[in-house]
Amino acid sequence: MTVEGKVVVITGGARGIGLATATALHRLGAKVAIGDVDETTVKESGTELGLDVYGKLDVTDPESFTTFLDEVERQLGPIDVLINNAGIMPTGRVIDEPDRVTRRILDINVYGVVLGSKLAAQRMVRRGSGHVINIASLAGETPTAGLATYCASKYAVIGFTESARMEYREKGVSFSTVLPTFTNTELTAGTAGAKGLKNAEPEDIANAIVSLIEKPRRRVAVTRLAGLLVASAKFLPIAVSEFIVKKTGMDHVFLENVDTAQRAAYEARARGDV
Repeated sequence: MTVEGKVVVITGGARGIGLATATALHRLGAKVAIGDVDETTVKESGTELGLDVYGKLDVTDPESFTTFLDEVERQLGPIDVLINNAGIMPTGRVIDEPDRVTRRILDINVYGVVLGSKLAAQRMVRRGSGHVINIASLAGETPTAGLATYCASKYAVIGFTESARMEYREKGVSFSTVLPTFTNTELTAGTAGAKGLKNAEPEDIANAIVSLIEKPRRRVAVTRLAGLLVASAKFLPIAVSEFIVKKTGMDHVFLENVDTAQRAAYEARARGDV
């Protein structure tokens, strides 16, 4: 399949992976629309890219999501691809996590994905074609200290997307999951990453998404090496897996090893404090 001419909606498109994906698809001739809860930044990004449709989108609000998709179809045509990319990743020990932050993570990372998938798929099933791409994380298959609720949310995205894929694979609508490793965006600000493994760049995730649109598949992990390591860990004794976790520093990377000053701005925005 070709990307050129496809109508693609990206949530959380103002920065990071969302913006990198919008940039890559726009350059390939797709009709891209980006939405983000950060109205100021999404307008700046949309203007800089020269997009026709961009604006505020709250993925936890059915009215906001529906209105945005309606506007996309009014201006660009029927939606071919929805990329549910919006997500947050506050860090810290679970007993220190305020209930409002727990709910915020689940609302954005899980409900927002489910809601967007439903709203887009309803339109796609009627036409007999379409593609929903949900951005999960390798953390959705790897228990990670300091990210308990985030990991739970990404486990949920993987399970939801696989189930929806089975429901609609004979209706002409594809569902795919993208599982990034550590990626150099604000989500990982102030963290060192896993020892011995290279972080991904937003453009790496964008390229993987482009490849999924060109050739739909059920899932893709980025980087490939990180994906293979996570997959192989499932076949190892738990003691061996936990030894590897300690050797790579993953037992502390989101706890004691966090540079809180460097991460402060992102944490404030993710937690809804600004």
